[in-house]
Amino acid sequence: MKKIILLCFFTLTACDQSPSEKTVNPESTTSEVADKSSTVTSRWYTQSQLEVGYKIYQKNCLRCHNKDAVGTLEWKKTRPNGDYPPPPLNGTAHAWHHDIGTLTRTIKNGGIPLGGVMPGFSNQLSDAEIRAVIAYFQSFWSNEIYDSWLEIGGL
Repeated sequence: MKKIILLCFFTLTACDQSPSEKTVNPESTTSEVADKSSTVTSRWYTQSQLEVGYKIYQKNCLRCHNKDAVGTLEWKKTRPNGDYPPPPLNGTAHAWHHDIGTLTRTIKNGGIPLGGVMPGFSNQLSDAEIRAVIAYFQSFWSNEIYDSWLEIGGL
């Protein structure tokens, strides 16, 4: 059962999406990151981490997880090859159920060890950069989701 739950999370997949599976993917602006500064004050991350995370997300994550970390449409439905599309990271899926260590390991090691296809980023991103990416996608979480994450031991 634990493996199934983890597999659901770790199906943060690499992309081979058809255009119809993608959500809107326009370029975000730095001002959108600056607009989140009020959220940052009550969370574990700093404005600086959020800004770094934005840049890393744009370069490494946007292609699959889309603008504002919304994931793909019908992310719970397997593709014909059995893979799951990339899930939302914006607090509307299950990423918020996982503590920061699990989120970090998933980004480092990818989903392949658990049957997913998301590549690992351990060779491209430092621990600080991975935490910055987590800060960025957590900035889309509502305060209610963030508080629930803290309550279940997210930090």
